[in-house]
Amino acid sequence: MLRKLFTGSLLAGLLVGTASADTLRDALVSAYQFNPTLTAQRESLKATDATVGIARAQGRPQVSADVGLNRDLTRSGILDTGGSRGPTLSTSVDLSVPLFNGGAIRNSIQASKARVEAGRANLRGVEGDVFTQSVAAYMDVIRDRAVVELNQNNVRVLQTNLEATRDRFEIGDVTRTDVAQSEARLQLGRSQLAVSQGQLEGSEANYRAIIGHAPGTLAPPPPLPPLPATADEAVRISLYDNPDIISVVRAAAAAGYDVGVAMAGRLPSIAGVLSGTHVEVLGDRAGGNVPNSGTTTQIGLQARMPIYQGGLPGARISQARALEGQALEQVVGTERNVVSQTRSAFAAYDADQKAIAANTIAVQANELALEGTRAEQSVGTRNVLDVLNAEQELLQSQVSLVTAKRDAYVAGFSLLNAMGQAEAAKLGLDGGPLYDPLGNYRRVANNWNDWMNTPRHAPVATRTVSPPEMPANPAVGPPLVPARVDSSPAVVAPAVTPTNAVTGAGVTQPQQ
Repeated sequence: MLRKLFTGSLLAGLLVGTASADTLRDALVSAYQFNPTLTAQRESLKATDATVGIARAQGRPQVSADVGLNRDLTRSGILDTGGSRGPTLSTSVDLSVPLFNGGAIRNSIQASKARVEAGRANLRGVEGDVFTQSVAAYMDVIRDRAVVELNQNNVRVLQTNLEATRDRFEIGDVTRTDVAQSEARLQLGRSQLAVSQGQLEGSEANYRAIIGHAPGTLAPPPPLPPLPATADEAVRISLYDNPDIISVVRAAAAAGYDVGVAMAGRLPSIAGVLSGTHVEVLGDRAGGNVPNSGTTTQIGLQARMPIYQGGLPGARISQARALEGQALEQVVGTERNVVSQTRSAFAAYDADQKAIAANTIAVQANELALEGTRAEQSVGTRNVLDVLNAEQELLQSQVSLVTAKRDAYVAGFSLLNAMGQAEAAKLGLDGGPLYDPLGNYRRVANNWNDWMNTPRHAPVATRTVSPPEMPANPAVGPPLVPARVDSSPAVVAPAVTPTNAVTGAGVTQPQQ
């Protein structure tokens, strides 16, 4: 009866949270703000944004100035004109405006824009993957803590059984074999407890790495939003909104524009040119009527027509065509993977739901079986081994139920990720303003200022090293990364009222 009451309270604890516990929403907000994989991907997208500005700069006016200060050291023969040997100061200013470049600039800009769109889709994909890892880490800790509690309770029960068996052996009610069986089963229980405790420590360390701090008291997760009823419906949504597909499609489009850039290498280019030059002799003049300075200005067109380049344009076109072909093949490969991932996640979720139902019945049946076996042992129709086996079967079904609940939730969230729904904007996180990739794009993509200065990036991701773990001379020191470390491995997020980290609004349907 003690085991039954404990099991009932433990499994109920998996479904009911407390106001002081960390919620899944808290974990996802922490990962969204401070996970280094996600923050690094944002910086990667910023670098991609800048390629648009680089491409646009090729089609803008170019202004340059030259200054020279020269003095003749020697003159002889016909070069000795008798004039001043200098010094001579010369200055020139040149303005060049590209007028035609074979379409290279236009295609380069379009390719850069397509890669920015692919980069934004990649950021969405990384965000969904980080959230899926966060959910898995969160559920792993809940599962492993429950398994540790189940094994601790099992050891207590087996210890009590062993003591009772020894007492009965003293009065001759059981044999030494019964005592040995009880002793062996207790040691097996202790071994299982040690293994489960080690697995819990690993899960907590993984949580700390992904979320950014050690797990405190974790509330049960909120319900998942409604999921598709069939695998075909899930695949349709994935093929419409999966960020990996969007990214590879835009990357293939960029590769197509690269072909146009390569083709421009064998076409003429035309630029408008305006230049001015001023020369002034700073030394003595040769005669009173000879001016010591002069100025010229010029305007015109410059055309360049490549005639033969050793086969370079043809090789570049072949290279660009091959890369475009690779990208097109990758579109099909990515589509295959997305279909496979979606169907696998759907099948896993469906199987885990059935496993939860079966294991729930198994736990109830094993509880009744254990009660009956103990009652039958008391009247002599069952032996000690029968009771030990019934206890082990109950423990296994309890662990299987906890594991199935974890697996079902993670599989359901993985299905959301495959459909492109595991993102902060679609999960309804309330952790402050969401990251806007357009902010940096507007700043750098159309910039005309040569002197725009971007400050050195200060890491946003939080470190998880605690003071006792920090060596005297760490490889990563304050000059590289600010020492924002976890002050304690047991830090718990501020108390909040548990709310759904995943809204129940359902999934985005493809537009017809």
